[in-house]
Amino acid sequence: MNKTTLLFVIAFFISQNISAQTDLQGEFIFPPQGEHAHSSSIVETPEGDLLVCWFQGSGERSANDVRVNGARWKKGEKNWSSVFLMADTYNLPDCNPVLFIDQQQKLWMFWVAVQANRWERALLKYRTSTNYKGKGAPVWNWQDVVTLQPGNVFAETIEKGFKALNRDEGLWAEYALPFTEQIIKAAKDPVKRQTGWMTRTHPLTLPGGRILLPLYSDGFNLSLVAYSDDRGKTWRAGKPIVGFGPNQPSIVRKNEGTLVAYMRDDGDAPYRVQKCTSIDDGETWTWARDIDIPNPGSSLEVIRLKNGHWVMVYNDTEDGRYSLAVSLSDDEGATWKWIKHLEKTAKGQGSFAYPSVIQAKNGRIHVTYSYSDADGKQTIKHVSFAEKWIKE
Repeated sequence: MNKTTLLFVIAFFISQNISAQTDLQGEFIFPPQGEHAHSSSIVETPEGDLLVCWFQGSGERSANDVRVNGARWKKGEKNWSSVFLMADTYNLPDCNPVLFIDQQQKLWMFWVAVQANRWERALLKYRTSTNYKGKGAPVWNWQDVVTLQPGNVFAETIEKGFKALNRDEGLWAEYALPFTEQIIKAAKDPVKRQTGWMTRTHPLTLPGGRILLPLYSDGFNLSLVAYSDDRGKTWRAGKPIVGFGPNQPSIVRKNEGTLVAYMRDDGDAPYRVQKCTSIDDGETWTWARDIDIPNPGSSLEVIRLKNGHWVMVYNDTEDGRYSLAVSLSDDEGATWKWIKHLEKTAKGQGSFAYPSVIQAKNGRIHVTYSYSDADGKQTIKHVSFAEKWIKE
């Protein structure tokens, strides 16, 4: 083999390797099965493992056998581990787990134990671990409940926001007050505004060390962001994110410091992703409003890549979760120029939802999401790809 031919062969294999690295790759974390498996969360450990959790059982809030399960992909191995238990509150459903690794490399898992089988009675819990390098579940060394006291300003902000949004709610009667008046009334109840706050998307650590914990309430059908300035020892509630059904916020930070929250739409038509911003590190937010991106009332997540680009994973329809898309923005969300699909099928032939998104240290993007096939069998699916794949 002469030198020219040798160089060509080397170039060919390099190009093939690059192609393999940028292509979409994916697999089921466990085989599709009959239990409900939903709302996963993924992190990369300092050692390069992937750790994933989700809730699983015979239902959701109404099924007391629901627990938080997990699995691990050890760096250098070829398959996911066997499923292991991450949390199981006795005789209560455990739902919506979220994993987070802080600046001190401590692993956190936030989730909710659903009291009285009602979302608005959910108890926000967390566990932490500094020993999570093994092959099985992390060794938890602390557990507690996140208690929030939104205060009277919670109701005041909601009332002010609804007046500013000025949405016509149609018919009403003294025995059936409009939606906004019922929510304002409930917000004045100190018990109702302290309970029912639930996690869904990853926390965000700001440059100054503040940790933001995105939360939402099915009781109030809106969101808020809890924040901690002491590494998670105590949590305070920011003012609520007010709108018509802005739930499950996912937060990204612009170069100049503005925070942008994107949320699912649990309001009325048109069904669109909702958006608001904060200029004070998450303590107050603008009113949530629709943007042009469709949303069928399903969770989404947005992350900032190392190069400053933003990636959003979401259901890009208004009428179901049968299409799961990835969009890329190179101008901090002003436009989303590129879109690819992780899943797409005919309506009623599958469901793909609740993505959890990270970028690994090697630059590759990882997504886990709830996967249901045409027969209703469910699992959690993991996929990975390079940013270049979205543009191809």
